[in-house]
Amino acid sequence: MRKLLYAFLCGVMIIPNANAIDLSLQDTVDKIVAESNDVKKADANIKKARAQLNAVNANRWMNVEGTVSYMNLIDPKNPTSGNGVKIPSEIGAMLEQQFQMPVGVLPDNMFMAGVQITQPIYTFGKIGNAVDAVHDAIDMSKSAKDLTLREVKYAAANLYWTAKMTDEIVAASERNLNNARAARKKLTAAGRANRSNLIKIESDIASKEINLSDAQFNRDTAYRMLKIMAGINMDEDIVLTDDFPNKFEELNAGELKSNPQWDIYQKQIKMYESNASSKRSGNYPTLAAVGSYNYYSMGNNVSGMFDKEGSQSAYWGLALKVPLISGGLHSANATMEAMNAEAARQDLDKSKKLIREEYDTAVKKYKHLCDNLGKLNEAYNLAQKAYDVSANRFAAGQTSAIELSDVSGALYQMDMAVLNAKYNILMAAESVKKLGE
Repeated sequence: MRKLLYAFLCGVMIIPNANAIDLSLQDTVDKIVAESNDVKKADANIKKARAQLNAVNANRWMNVEGTVSYMNLIDPKNPTSGNGVKIPSEIGAMLEQQFQMPVGVLPDNMFMAGVQITQPIYTFGKIGNAVDAVHDAIDMSKSAKDLTLREVKYAAANLYWTAKMTDEIVAASERNLNNARAARKKLTAAGRANRSNLIKIESDIASKEINLSDAQFNRDTAYRMLKIMAGINMDEDIVLTDDFPNKFEELNAGELKSNPQWDIYQKQIKMYESNASSKRSGNYPTLAAVGSYNYYSMGNNVSGMFDKEGSQSAYWGLALKVPLISGGLHSANATMEAMNAEAARQDLDKSKKLIREEYDTAVKKYKHLCDNLGKLNEAYNLAQKAYDVSANRFAAGQTSAIELSDVSGALYQMDMAVLNAKYNILMAAESVKKLGE
């Protein structure tokens, strides 16, 4: 009967979490990356850079413009006459011959349509360097996305292990509180409780209840933040399946040779240099092929505009556009881009120093904390033994509640120290991954 009751109670305890979402560290990272607004913005910046490339490349290709216009002319001196505009006789004679119009009168209606074509042939690097600059901008946006992904993954791991640590803190706080309650039970059950010991134990219980309440609040806060960033409904229960490791492998980290931040600066330097060359090319000529076709028609009514009596003109050839005086505009723009490139070089140099130092520090920190973890585990085991001895002595009436409280507090602090060390080791490993992967 007791076994059946026990099985029933275990089933009741399991039911609330039967539909909980199991999340491993990798699951959490994947969900947060998929929900990240920063990653989506990085994707949008890549698309934007590619659109800029299409815009700049458009300057390489043929440009065709069409123009269509219709005008109804009036005589300002007699606007209601409807007889057109009087013009000199020599021009009127030409119109009479061409359009069969009265001499000396410009027709009321004019229709014009034309097409102009321009094809750049050689621009001395204005277009080519601009295209190269946009290619570098695209590479920059890709490196920026890589950098963003690393930051988001690091933040996701931080959220996961922070939430997991709050679970462990709640469990440790519950153990600490249960130890105090067990001590009170032993004290009262022995029938030898004195006022001093009871007051001390009651005080400890009240303090540890507050610690547990704070730990539960921090756990709930951490889980809410994790759900928000992972796109999980607040009503859903989640279970973090990856636990803190008891042992940590040696970190396989070599010399740092590349980093997305460095790639961004390197591409930025190239982009500014290409822009400088493009701006400087503004001082040089532009050679282009040009062509044009135009149709003109005049008449006293609309139907007359499309007859066979209209005039046509067309041409094709080469055009050389030579800048003469620009007031130093192109040279000044080129100098500004060159100085932007120099500033990016300085940023790159500084970034290499700082990131290498951050990387080396993370590697050393990982090793340092792993070495300390073994000592912390030994200290925790000793603290646990000290508590067990003190608890037994307290049960036998050989020590006071004050000593038991001190030993219990020391055990709790060592529990927190071991947990904090594991968290810092994991985050040091994530830092190495973020900086040097």
